[in-house]
Amino acid sequence: MASPDHVRWQSQPQLRRPTVVAAFTGWNDAADAASTAVRTLITSWNAQPLAEIVPEVFTDFATIRPVVKLNNGVTREIVWPSVAMWHATTPGSDVIFVLGPEPSLRWRLFTEQVISVAAHFEASMVITLGALLADVPHTRPIQLIGTASDPAVIDRFDLQKSQYEGPTGIIGVLQDACHLADVPAASLWAAVPAYASQIPSPKAAAALIERACEIIGTPAPVAALGEAIDAYEGRVDELVSEDEDLAEYVERLDSMGDNVFEEDDRQMTLDFDEEEDDGSSLVDEVEQFLRDQEGR
Repeated sequence: MASPDHVRWQSQPQLRRPTVVAAFTGWNDAADAASTAVRTLITSWNAQPLAEIVPEVFTDFATIRPVVKLNNGVTREIVWPSVAMWHATTPGSDVIFVLGPEPSLRWRLFTEQVISVAAHFEASMVITLGALLADVPHTRPIQLIGTASDPAVIDRFDLQKSQYEGPTGIIGVLQDACHLADVPAASLWAAVPAYASQIPSPKAAAALIERACEIIGTPAPVAALGEAIDAYEGRVDELVSEDEDLAEYVERLDSMGDNVFEEDDRQMTLDFDEEEDDGSSLVDEVEQFLRDQEGR
């Protein structure tokens, strides 16, 4: 495949069938969980710059604004919001990371850039990370859902086939582009508490890292988030303790147990005021989350 037209290369490493791991801030990144997961992997694995997707073609700068910073308090520099790529080598696989804001424009052309980079290095797989708000308690382990289109990928990594219909984000478009290009791909989603939506969740990020590393076949560097997870749980505990109704709601969610989203019993409450759950699965919650974003 020809070299992508809108990628600015920063290095040309020799990589052996790398796994591509991608996350985008914004629409598919509740509580910053997906982007935190990728940032943590980039830092933990000492990933090196690979390329960036030139932002002018894909970004509405009135919506995602560049920022000004001062170097040494003297020289002003404009930092443009762009989707960047890094590469790293792990015991399980070479890895390419893709991280940046969800593009505002020309999504088909954007995904062509990502797929072209994957094809250039003969990537073995693309894993996208996302996070959504759901009626789950912060006191329980993070619940994850993994989906794919390819039956072989589903069977190999114990994923599910999504039946979703409705509005989607760049993750959905990239997954479709991978399918059309015959690039194996999987999408991992973490559910984070809706009542703590404004608090970044390193706990959800760690869960995404663990599952992604299982697929990659390499140890997960979740220890890097240990202190942040403790601080997060303390902060949410404090938030809940200040609201009696919220405390009762969280206690009710917590009483549902850890098997809420297991294969045969993925039930959750979807309405704060209802006492009975409606039997909805986490897949349904992902799909409802996507629908709720329409028009926002």
